[in-house]
Amino acid sequence: MGQTLKTLAPRTEENKIKEISPIIEEFYNTHFAAGTKEPTTTEFYRAICEAVEEINKQLGSTQFCVPEESKLKKAYEEHHQGKGSSLKREEFQKILQEIIVGTGFTGVGAKDTLIYMFGVPLTAFLIKQRIMPRAIPNAFFIPAITSATAFVLAKLNKV
Repeated sequence: MGQTLKTLAPRTEENKIKEISPIIEEFYNTHFAAGTKEPTTTEFYRAICEAVEEINKQLGSTQFCVPEESKLKKAYEEHHQGKGSSLKREEFQKILQEIIVGTGFTGVGAKDTLIYMFGVPLTAFLIKQRIMPRAIPNAFFIPAITSATAFVLAKLNKV
């Protein structure tokens, strides 16, 4: 639960940039550091896609999307100054940060957690009210179902 609260804290954009900087550095070194020529669009797009995939893997529940080809091309043209030369580390970092932070995240983990934490107890309550409205008092049933849902989510590493 504490990890979810950290993502809702102020200045999360700065925290995300700090977390993804080593990954960006690694992919720059892998794809562009040795080259002296300008990367082709295929090489550039591949590096971006692999970096985004690795960032998603490293950050867990946060899911970043790779934007459309036109947005990638626009970001590349805005930040890459030396046409015909190799891509500089700062340029690659700015492009990736713009793509990652600019597109935001889908928040699949956060959405799932909210849906499960509110949806499962509500559904269980409605079913209970239909089948056995007086068998278990609502004062015990709702907290028990909510706690059980939180326990299952914790065991499945969703929270």
